Amino acid sequence: MSQIIYAGKHSITYTVSRHAHSSWELIYCTSGSGYVVFDSQRLFYQAGDIVIIPPYTAHSNESENGFTNIHLNFSDPSFNLKEPAVLKDNASHFILDAFSAAFYYFSNQPVPAILMSSYADLIINLVYSCMEAPKYSAVVIEIENSIIANYPDESFELDKYLQSLPFNYDYLRKLFRRETGMTPHQYLNDIRLQTAVKTLAIADIYGVNITEISHMCGISDPLYFSRMFRRKYGMSPTKYHEMLISHSAEEKNADNIKIQL
Repeated sequence: MSQIIYAGKHSITYTVSRHAHSSWELIYCTSGSGYVVFDSQRLFYQAGDIVIIPPYTAHSNESENGFTNIHLNFSDPSFNLKEPAVLKDNASHFILDAFSAAFYYFSNQPVPAILMSSYADLIINLVYSCMEAPKYSAVVIEIENSIIANYPDESFELDKYLQSLPFNYDYLRKLFRRETGMTPHQYLNDIRLQTAVKTLAIADIYGVNITEISHMCGISDPLYFSRMFRRKYGMSPTKYHEMLISHSAEEKNADNIKIQL
């Protein structure tokens, strides 16, 4: 299981001196542009790019006009890379959202380690998706983006949206399932339940209850939400929350709650 072991942010910066890390470093350029300089190459980056740097790779950062970024260090991300690489975030900036959230929570300790691990896995999976060639057809990508954008909305009518597209409803359902492994409705429910899991991990910090979490995930009926959650995770949301609290207490007692730099 990967973990975020450090999170930092640069305000407007022009140079970063040569250094190296014992862990993987991912740098998200939030504005400006520049070069990351290695022993044998210079990689250009600009706003919206992610620079991936393997462990023990000495590098510096140079910019003529300045840059801002969020930089994260990961333990055991299992990237199949031997050389540094630059990737571009997708048009919806999902990776930026994940970087921003990870930096926020890391900067506001204590936070359950399971939450930081969830963000680590999310970022790694998003980065891998950018490494790969597009695996979905254009209409499936459009449906996926619409679901991601609208899942918190209780009034979102997925069937109505699908019927508005210039394709046969059954064809879209079968195509989406063939390419993603899930029907559009299963995909929507899966995203809502993944969001519920992440929110349950920080429920005590923000003082939200199960009913509020249900609404935050776009599910208007808390009882239906609980049934969905139990069907996927084998326990109720309340039981899952209690498990997280117990796990966090065990980590604190073992003096493992603080993420080591």
